[in-house]
Amino acid sequence: MANAPAASAKANAVRQALEHPLTATDFPTLGKKYEGKVRDNYTSTDGKRTIVVTDRISAFDRVLGTLPLKGQILNHIAAFWFEKTKTVAPNHVISIPDPQVLVAEECTPLPVEMIVRAYLTGSTSTSIWVHYQKGARTFCGHPLPEGMTKHQKLPEPILTPSTKAAHGDHDVSASRDEILALTGMPAKDFDEAADYAMKLFAFGQRLCEKQGLILVDTKYEFGKTKDGRIVVIDEIHTPDSSRFWFSATYGDRLARKEDPESFDKEYVRRYLVGQGFKGDGPIPEIPDDVRVEATLRYIQAIETITGAPFEPNLEDPLPRIRRNLRVT
Repeated sequence: MANAPAASAKANAVRQALEHPLTATDFPTLGKKYEGKVRDNYTSTDGKRTIVVTDRISAFDRVLGTLPLKGQILNHIAAFWFEKTKTVAPNHVISIPDPQVLVAEECTPLPVEMIVRAYLTGSTSTSIWVHYQKGARTFCGHPLPEGMTKHQKLPEPILTPSTKAAHGDHDVSASRDEILALTGMPAKDFDEAADYAMKLFAFGQRLCEKQGLILVDTKYEFGKTKDGRIVVIDEIHTPDSSRFWFSATYGDRLARKEDPESFDKEYVRRYLVGQGFKGDGPIPEIPDDVRVEATLRYIQAIETITGAPFEPNLEDPLPRIRRNLRVT
């Protein structure tokens, strides 16, 4: 943070937001509801989708609880990236009527998540590092060099697509041919989305580099509009869908075999791993201090990326959203 008073003010705002977490929504007048891990989606009959970004946090393919202001933070940074990248890849955004709401063009999601990785890292069973550590030298069809160490940069960014798991199931990383066989999706759709994903990642890397950050890996989702166009949906380069490291300390930490300095949801994941939780069984309670620190890292992330301060709205989110969307 820039200075002690500013840091204190941010921490106080985050603690105040603990009082009003947006855990769930119920707006039947907006249309048919689909509840994702983080977002509540409402589909109307006029071809629009209203996406409410809750404060839920997910990892290990499970919802772990809430973080204060998380929905605002994610919506804010997604809106930033959607605007910045609209000439790189078309997206579904129509408007942003509330700090936690995005109105989008209704699309049919492609049955694949396009994950791009530039470093040998991760801690979950699906991560490239865990596979490498177990002796695998091919990941999603990509050969990996011998002798690499954890957190090391890959020779070049690679696309490691995965299936989109249903609630309670785990995503499956696979090669292009395996994804086509598993999903039955047209090869043309896969290749167009894959091309967009690699271009978006390159753009994101360049912008983050200017801000002293490393875009380590990320996830993109795509959908098809009613007129057959493939567009980016969901979010882009948020701390939920992406991993960021500080470039200034990366080299020294790598040399000392330490984890890179980061400010993404790995902070919460590492806390839970420290409690012995790795995705299965009861979820340990996340203390308020951990939740506040995680949110402060999210705020630091988006302020570093955008180069502008984040101004949270501390109103109770449910009545504010009802007012802004004019729903009951």
